[in-house]
Amino acid sequence: MSFKFEKLIVWQKAIDLSADVDLLTKTFPREELYVLTSQIKRAADSIALNIAEGSTGQSNPEFNKFLGYALRSTIEVVSCLYLGSRRNIIDQDNFDKIYNQCKEILSMINALRYSLK
Repeated sequence: MSFKFEKLIVWQKAIDLSADVDLLTKTFPREELYVLTSQIKRAADSIALNIAEGSTGQSNPEFNKFLGYALRSTIEVVSCLYLGSRRNIIDQDNFDKIYNQCKEILSMINALRYSLK
């Protein structure tokens, strides 16, 4: 691994989350393609992308800013889960799996942010 972010477990978990969200959205109805499908995938991808972007060649305050973006994207994924559940397109097992991944990533982002201070 040649980039700093590749060694970050939180980034690795964000990549896993993004893959799981991608698999989940393949079960969504076609009418959600440009609505919830697009939104939850972009939010999930944004977590890993912001961690990577902020970690490389940035000062601690700048990295902290990007971690804040990643944190907000994690919350956005959770909100999308609730929308999908309300629309009866996300079952409880998938909801719980991705929700718990988000909780873990959120905790890790907060711990990393705290360590930068």
